[in-house]
Amino acid sequence: MSEEDIRGWSPIHDKRRTILFGLMLANALIAMDQTILATAVPSVVDDLGDYTRFPWLFSIYLLTQAVTVPVYGKLADTYGRKPVLLFGIGVFMAASLLAGFSPNMTVLIIARALQGIGAGAVGPMAMTILGDIYTLEQRGKAQGYMASVWAISSVVGPTLGGFFAQIGAWRWIFFINIPLSLLAGVLVIRKYRDAGERTVHKVDYIGGAVLTFGLSALILGLLEGGNGWPWLSWQTFALFTSGVIALALLGFIEPRATEPIIEFSLLTRRLIIATSITMMAIGGLTVGVTSFAPTYLQTAAGVTPIIAGLAVAAMTLGWPLAGGNSAQFYLRAGFWVTIRTGATIALIGAVLLAVTAKWPSAWALAAIVFVIGLGLGFSTAPSTILAQNSVGWEQRGQVTAINTFMRSAGSAIGVAVFGAISNAVLARHGGTPTPESIVPATQAVFIAVAIGTVFMLAGALLLPHDQPRGIAKRQRSTQ
Repeated sequence: MSEEDIRGWSPIHDKRRTILFGLMLANALIAMDQTILATAVPSVVDDLGDYTRFPWLFSIYLLTQAVTVPVYGKLADTYGRKPVLLFGIGVFMAASLLAGFSPNMTVLIIARALQGIGAGAVGPMAMTILGDIYTLEQRGKAQGYMASVWAISSVVGPTLGGFFAQIGAWRWIFFINIPLSLLAGVLVIRKYRDAGERTVHKVDYIGGAVLTFGLSALILGLLEGGNGWPWLSWQTFALFTSGVIALALLGFIEPRATEPIIEFSLLTRRLIIATSITMMAIGGLTVGVTSFAPTYLQTAAGVTPIIAGLAVAAMTLGWPLAGGNSAQFYLRAGFWVTIRTGATIALIGAVLLAVTAKWPSAWALAAIVFVIGLGLGFSTAPSTILAQNSVGWEQRGQVTAINTFMRSAGSAIGVAVFGAISNAVLARHGGTPTPESIVPATQAVFIAVAIGTVFMLAGALLLPHDQPRGIAKRQRSTQ
């Protein structure tokens, strides 16, 4: 397909549209489950009790989702994408059923952990399969459609959760996943066929276990530090120490494994390092805006939760708009220019966000985060596509998983750092969010977001320069 052909091409009218729809549906499930429970927490607590443990419903989902991604990436390159994706959908569906019937908070937390384990397979596998079935020219638009799923889910999730809570049926937040999971699974089973060579493999169980433990300890320390326990506590010290030791031990285990769970050679490549830095910064930027802006608008500007949500959702409108059209840019100018341009736009938006935070306005914030979304659209999809395009089928799952994990890690770091900054500023203003105290707290967070976006630009500048035509030819040779 030529550069001119891409202008009139649409993945939803292609013969692979059924596969794409199944992947979009599966991604919608895991995207909504990150936010759908937030508006239903009071109803859940009223029914199950144990208010002090409800934050685990969110942190355990994010934790298990993040730490399983690298393992799934290797398994996908070893046994194929289809079995890993179907496993993830199956676990997510079973966990949703368990969550819906949970008799107490403990069972619901366990169910959320299992949901995260399933979600950890779905997200990166969907992106990897897109890299398998679409060419370089086509992939920008296809990933734009996938990005639109996250945009829609960010609005639909909390709204749907609030609706079920309002009618006294919060358990349907989880039951609704069952038919949708079945449909997504059926579409994948019927329409998608794995590529790649099938041979006998030796699974690196030890490496996988050590990697999962190490990442779990580090991310749990980031998520719960300052929340579940103080930063300067034995729990924090134990988690970070054990996590670092486990990952250091992995450096001795993996080079001696027949088929290592992580190929360390990938982590030394300049391109993978650069896209990883970019994706980590994107994760932090996203969580900084979406987590703090709604409360800021409601408290400081006095808008309703719906208006605050719509204002923040403007970012997720610009994101797929730019992502869907990014192919036209990287085919002409190359990935380095496209991703650098996106990072620059995002940085400009982040600086404007920090500067204008003194004057709370839903309209101003919506316009600014829309600009940030445009920058993210020109950075996120091209970064993933470039990383996928740098390797063959047998490593594409791993590099996609690395990108996905780094974005999750950036989100976890963002939650910890921005939360600590916000709490510290609030403490100097009485400790309670008020119109007077929420503005300086939020502005401090937005300044930190802008600083984090500098790392996003740094990662983009670190990318090797490329010739768009040469990259397209190399990619077509791997299809």
